[in-house]
Amino acid sequence: MRPLQSRSSAPPPVSRANIQHGRAKPAALPVVAPVVAIVGATGAVGVELLRCLEKRRFPLAGLRLLASARSAGKTMKFGGDELVVEELNEQSFEGVGIALFSAGGAIARQYAPIAVRAGAVVVDNSSAYRMDADVPLVIPEINPETIARHHGIIANPNCCAIVAIVPLWPIHRKNRIARLIVATYQAASGAGAAAMEELSESTRAYLAGRNYAQRVLPHPYAFNLFSHNTRIDPRTGYNDEETKVVNETRKIFGDPDIRVSATCIRVPVLRAHSIAVNFECERPISPDEVRAILAGAPGVRVVDDIEKNYFPMPRDATGEDDILVGRIRRDLSDPSGKSIALFAVGDQLLKGAALNAVQIAERVLEGQASTESIPQM
Repeated sequence: MRPLQSRSSAPPPVSRANIQHGRAKPAALPVVAPVVAIVGATGAVGVELLRCLEKRRFPLAGLRLLASARSAGKTMKFGGDELVVEELNEQSFEGVGIALFSAGGAIARQYAPIAVRAGAVVVDNSSAYRMDADVPLVIPEINPETIARHHGIIANPNCCAIVAIVPLWPIHRKNRIARLIVATYQAASGAGAAAMEELSESTRAYLAGRNYAQRVLPHPYAFNLFSHNTRIDPRTGYNDEETKVVNETRKIFGDPDIRVSATCIRVPVLRAHSIAVNFECERPISPDEVRAILAGAPGVRVVDDIEKNYFPMPRDATGEDDILVGRIRRDLSDPSGKSIALFAVGDQLLKGAALNAVQIAERVLEGQASTESIPQM
């Protein structure tokens, strides 16, 4: 879907101060079921948000689908009903308890504070608020306790950070990871529905011997791979996607001293990101120890069949909630025995985006039910 159109100048970025002294504090969510709004409902992640809410039987008093003027009037199915998509505007959040945003950073910066002032708790899938000190950056399997410290907005992490570190967290808790190196193989889904369509169309054109002029991504996509299409910092040489993985890992783990390096690559796969992970612990650790830890880890499924040479693949991870982990082996370049290499694959549209956001919303409701009020500013 194209970017949502702005009707007015954006308010300042959300913070404890400008919410507290704004028009109104966010209201407590209703004890039972809130009205939920999905901003960017017709996009690739928006569609998955709708499916996750239905699949997980999220308690709803109502559901509001919001998108650009271009998408307004379309209908989407939910629970056997046809819901009409509404155009996003400043009045869209009246009566909304939880707003799930997946419409890009510019829209989040403009409309998230409006939603908060209207009484909603925002779960934002963009990078707009992830590194804001007053905004929790949450993976429920890792740091759900930070949700209670929100001031109206909770950030959903970068998809590659989620896929890489969900399996690493239980290891980190037992034997601190001091250094992490990742190389990503990112699917078209990470760039949205238009990129997925471009991959399909360009592949058909390539096989038919026809020329195809790409419109979404900067390089030919069929039978090709290239550095992630984000801005490169001339000082560090890292692109924005790589920097997100570095900074978000530190924030989510609550460990600013962990050493992280990332190389992010776009590959011609429709859906599910793959990541080669190499990590160094403070103490020696064996592949068998890692397998034992991951065998009981939430949100993780070990796929590590050495005899059959069967390991995580995007086709197997697509549509799955769990992150698949395999190729677990000692890093032979480290004689200390502290380093492990593995391969992780996760559905970018699910655990990498929509599922994680819905899990956060579920935790918000659980916290509200146990305290009978959402923490106020």
